[in-house]
Amino acid sequence: MKRVIIFSVIILLILFGVIFFITKDNSSNSETENEQNINSERNEALIEEERQIIREDKGANNDCEGTKVKFDYSPVNLDKTAVFLPLGLMTGSHVTPIDHHYFQNFNNNKPDIEVYSPGNGYITDIQHMPNAKVGEDYRVIIKHTCTISSIYIHIYFLSDNLKQAIGDKDYLSAKIPVKAGELIGYYEKNVDYNLVDEEVTLNGFIVPEHYRAEPWKIHVPNTYEYFNEPIRSKLIEKSLRTTEPISGKIDYDIDGKLVGNWFLEGTDGYSRDYTNNERYWLGHLSIVYDAYDTDTIILSIANYEGEDSRQYAVKGNSPNPASIGVDNGLIKYELVRYNYFTSDGTPWDNKQLAKGIRIKSNDAVESVVLAQLIENRRLKFEVFHGKVGSQVNGFSDKAKIYER
Repeated sequence: MKRVIIFSVIILLILFGVIFFITKDNSSNSETENEQNINSERNEALIEEERQIIREDKGANNDCEGTKVKFDYSPVNLDKTAVFLPLGLMTGSHVTPIDHHYFQNFNNNKPDIEVYSPGNGYITDIQHMPNAKVGEDYRVIIKHTCTISSIYIHIYFLSDNLKQAIGDKDYLSAKIPVKAGELIGYYEKNVDYNLVDEEVTLNGFIVPEHYRAEPWKIHVPNTYEYFNEPIRSKLIEKSLRTTEPISGKIDYDIDGKLVGNWFLEGTDGYSRDYTNNERYWLGHLSIVYDAYDTDTIILSIANYEGEDSRQYAVKGNSPNPASIGVDNGLIKYELVRYNYFTSDGTPWDNKQLAKGIRIKSNDAVESVVLAQLIENRRLKFEVFHGKVGSQVNGFSDKAKIYER
C-alpha cells in the first residue's frame, strides 16, 4: 500500500512540473521584457544617483559654490603697479606661450605692493617655491567657485594668517576661507597671476593630453571678462598689449599647419619626462606670433646652443606658418634678432608702461631653420646656427622630428 501512495505522489509531482514549465515557457518572453525594462530603469536610476553623489561630493570636498563669477577687486594694488603683461610671452624655460600674466614694478625696491584675493573663495594650496629663502616666495591657489580659480606665483611675503598656516612647511593643502579684497601677501617687483576656468577649453591646443602635467593650461580664459568695472578698465590701462584679445593668447595650433606648439617626438609634451633633471621644456618648439606685435612671426626654440631657449623673428616675416601645410614641402626661415619700440618710435625697455609696442628686426641673419610637415601632426625641423639661407639646401642627419 505504501508503495502505491509513493508512486502516486511521484506521478502528481511530474504532472505539476510539466504544467509549471509549460506555463513558464509561455510567459517567458513577456517576463524577459519586463525584467529588461525594470533593469534599464534601475540602471538609469543608479547612474543618475551616482552622478548626483559625484556632484555633491565634488562640492563638499572643494567647499565650492556655483560656476561663473565676476570680481570687484584687483588681484594687486594697481596704484603701486606699473604694468600688466599679457598672456603669451616666451622666454627661458617658457618655450611655448606663457599661460599667466605678470604684474610688475621694477622701480620698486621693497616687498610692499599688496596682493589681494579678487573674490570670495578658499585657499586650497600654498607652496614655498623651490630654492627660495625661508619665508619668501610662494605659490598660492584660490578656488572661487567649483570651476574658477586664481593662481599666484612669486608672492614675496604671505599675509600673517597664511604665514602662520604654512609655518615652515614647503607645501600646504588647505581650505582657508578668504573674502573678496582680502590681503593675502605682498610682492616687490613681479608677481605672476592667472585665472583658470574649467568650463572654458581652448580649441587651439590640438592634443590636450600633451598638457596633462599642467592641466590648467588648456582652461585659461580671457582674463578681462571676469572683472567688473571699474577694475576691468584699470587693468586694461596697465596692459602692455593693445591688440585683441588684450589679455593675450596662448593657443595657436591649427591642425595640419605649421603654426603652434610642437614637442620632440617621444617626449610626451608637458609630461616632465624629457630628462632626469626634469628640464622637460628642452623638447619644446613654438612657431607662433609675438605677444605685443601680433603680426610678427616668432620662433621659440628650446635647447638652443645650450640655452633653455631662444626667440627669433623671421627675416621678411614670411611665409605665414598658419598657411603652411604638408603640400608646401620644405620651408626655409632666416632668423634674426629683434627689438621693441613704442608707438612714437623710441626703444622700449621692457619695463615701463607703453602702448602700441612694435618690433623692429635686425638685418643680420643669425641662423637658418628648415621645417617640413611630413604629416599633419609630424614636423621635421633643423636649426643651422651661424648660416644664411644660401648656405642651407636640405636637412642633415641632425634633423629632429616633432609631433603634436
